[in-house]
Amino acid sequence: MNIIIVGDGKVGAALATQMSTEGHDVTIIDSNPQVLSESAERLDIMAVIGNGASMATLRSAGVEKADVLIAATSRDELNLLTCLTAKKLGAKRTIARVRNPEYSDQLIAMQDELGLSMTVNPEQAAAQEAYQLLQFPSFLKRDSFAKGRVEIVSVPVGKDSKLVGIPLFKLYEIAGVNVLVCAVQREDGVHIPSGSFTLREGDTIFVTAGIQDLALLVKNLGLVEKRIKSLLIIGGSRIAFYLARRCLDSGISVKIIERDHKRCEELAEAVPRATVIEADGSREDILAAEGIRSYDAVITLTGMDEENLVLSMLANHLGVSKVITKINRLEYSEVFRKVGIGSVISPKGLCCANILRYVRAMSTASGIESVITLHPIVDGQAEALEFQVSPETRHRGEALKDIPLKKGILISSINHRGHTTIPRGDSSFAAGDTVIVVAAGDEAISDLDDIFAD
Repeated sequence: MNIIIVGDGKVGAALATQMSTEGHDVTIIDSNPQVLSESAERLDIMAVIGNGASMATLRSAGVEKADVLIAATSRDELNLLTCLTAKKLGAKRTIARVRNPEYSDQLIAMQDELGLSMTVNPEQAAAQEAYQLLQFPSFLKRDSFAKGRVEIVSVPVGKDSKLVGIPLFKLYEIAGVNVLVCAVQREDGVHIPSGSFTLREGDTIFVTAGIQDLALLVKNLGLVEKRIKSLLIIGGSRIAFYLARRCLDSGISVKIIERDHKRCEELAEAVPRATVIEADGSREDILAAEGIRSYDAVITLTGMDEENLVLSMLANHLGVSKVITKINRLEYSEVFRKVGIGSVISPKGLCCANILRYVRAMSTASGIESVITLHPIVDGQAEALEFQVSPETRHRGEALKDIPLKKGILISSINHRGHTTIPRGDSSFAAGDTVIVVAAGDEAISDLDDIFAD
């Protein structure tokens, strides 16, 4: 596919890297020649210097032949104008990153007039993920599928875990619910396990389970599950706004520490039920004075990854039961896991995953949007994808044990007419079903037929 990306910042660069790796023809537009030159040399893609909302610049990039244009600059208004102009000049589909919550209603009402195929809000998505993690603090990560009926959750295997030394075929005896371990993260890499795979201390397992089984899974595994009643947010970003509003509505008390006076005033007006403190949240004495030890959960949302890491380590050291850390540079994920920092959220990663899902769906040979949901898991070393089974999908009605799958592929759930099952060898799928697949490896999976080895 021909893809134009406007904006060579964190999101634009990450998208260009992923799209180029998957074999798409990528052109990136930015007004900074130095940044563009570095990206073009590193990725071997086309680069156009200029204003992405300008007709002349878009024509230079070949917008009339673009299958998808992605506007990912730091300015919402520029992204919207870019998409409107690109659609007028012939781009088939446009995607805009829009972060300002004040535009939410307009985007819904004016999507067609603005020429938008899709909008993404990284901060809102990050707040939603953080809120989900607060509901089940024992989980490091949660990803939803099948309209919220199925989740893949990440669980650490500690030295006192009931799972240490247990082969996976005995998992039901301990878990007491029908779940499937679809991936295991270990120091030597990612494993897509078989039933004979034995868990060790230090593993992180990714478990597919029905939403109704999560509470029982936590109980039977002996995981500590303290209900979150109070949350301390360090950094008054847009994520803080979205998350505070959601938590307050669910009965969680919220305190936000932010050093910028004007931003404190904005937050106090936008979320009046939250306690907003104007102070430097990176200082240990300030955190001690605000009672960091007394909070059930702490989330670090400053603009610096390194600062968030240090603050989360401090909160973890002080015994806070749930710590969530925001990062932008995904290469830090492995470091965070090794130091046991807790849960990590990445607005950039969530934004890229949502756009990638859309592009994958558009690039299928049939033209049918078969990719419904896409979540990177295991620090991006694997993907969990939800597919719609079409009448043309191969191996419909066949037992899974008889279907040849490519290496590193596991079918982890089948949803049939609203009923979700964790599959066994004699399970099968039919047209209209949705299937959740976990794939480890470098090959991009865009269609359910891509997982079969024959």
